[in-house]
Amino acid sequence: MFETGRVPGPREVADRLAILDVLACHSRGVDRGDSDVLCGAYWPDATVEYGAFNGAAHTFCERLPHAMRVFRWTHHALGNVAMQIDGADARVETYVVARHYIEDRASGDREMTVFGRYLDRMQRRGDVWKIAHRRVVMDWNQHAAASAKWIGAPFDGLARGTRDRLDPLYPHCFA
Repeated sequence: MFETGRVPGPREVADRLAILDVLACHSRGVDRGDSDVLCGAYWPDATVEYGAFNGAAHTFCERLPHAMRVFRWTHHALGNVAMQIDGADARVETYVVARHYIEDRASGDREMTVFGRYLDRMQRRGDVWKIAHRRVVMDWNQHAAASAKWIGAPFDGLARGTRDRLDPLYPHCFA
């Protein structure tokens, strides 16, 4: 039985940190539009339930960057993460706020925000954790006219994110 507040041992602490790394890797892959990074979060036999796509996770990962091109930018911020680890298996619930910027010269730019959760079944194989199955739950969403400000203080001179390997992340982490 899972006991809330139980002090984990060293192995479980290491497992929890590895699981958090997988979750961050997934958000990075989505926001940078990088299918290789995305695939790295899933086992090759993993499956997903994303509503519009339900099936093989690696197929989803290969298609997602192209499908997300409708958005100029995305930003997936992870919040509460609750884990129930049982040996080499884990049930993980992760809150997510996903922001999407839609450029539309004809009717005006828009911002879409999705508030939801990832329900992941994760597995440790050897010393590696990855997602074996992900189900996405959308709790609610918002759509609004864009309120972004691109020029002027304090925004002048800031690096800008991109949805490809030209993003400042790549020379920072992978040079």
